[in-house]
Amino acid sequence: MRVVSLVPSLTEAVAVSAPGALVGVTDWCSHPAGLGDSVPRIGGTKNPDTEAVARLRPDLVIANEEENRGQDLDALRAAGLDVLVTEIRTLDQAFAELTRVLDACGVAGRPEWLDAAEAAWAAAADAVAGRGEPLRTAVVPIWRRPWMVLGRDTFAGDLLARLGVRNLYAGHPERYPRVPVEELNAAAPDLVVLPDEPYRFTRDDGPEAFPGAVAALVDGRHLTWYGPSLAEAPRSLARALRAASR
Repeated sequence: MRVVSLVPSLTEAVAVSAPGALVGVTDWCSHPAGLGDSVPRIGGTKNPDTEAVARLRPDLVIANEEENRGQDLDALRAAGLDVLVTEIRTLDQAFAELTRVLDACGVAGRPEWLDAAEAAWAAAADAVAGRGEPLRTAVVPIWRRPWMVLGRDTFAGDLLARLGVRNLYAGHPERYPRVPVEELNAAAPDLVVLPDEPYRFTRDDGPEAFPGAVAALVDGRHLTWYGPSLAEAPRSLARALRAASR
């Protein structure tokens, strides 16, 4: 099986579960750590070199409806390639789509990391329920200049909800709305959750814009990636959220 991945999360999942299957990945595919330059790079998630992908003669191209553009996927199909497009807006969807992708890539059996991830998130949900604490409210910026935040139906928002954090913009009609920082502050969140990707928020870049809220700096990969990192994500995110509350 020859696979090209246009999604960093799925690249990691396939690389760990089907070593040797990947014959092409994007410039943004950084995990697993050993991937390096051993697999040809075919451009970005939003601007892949579709002709280069076709020259690799993959049996399957894996993509995502949010990460990748329809016009690029259409070009790959026009070149005669089989394209599997995932949709992942909740944790449950992530587990189902990961299973579908790995099955399509010829992975025999269920990877241990997938079982570990499901167990870790089940334990996290039990811990939140056991504490019986009220949901904390948060705004979750993903970009600055202009400010953009998580809105409705997002994977990251679902993860935070499972950890006891309610996204104040979960009911917004857009999934990633642009919202002036003055409006974000006026919403009076308990927390502002600042990931280090896609915008790299740091202690010196981000928290100062929200003087009325506690800032939680979180690992963007643990908040937004679906793959082997899901096994360690609940502990990492919960630790960051607890630290921000002290």
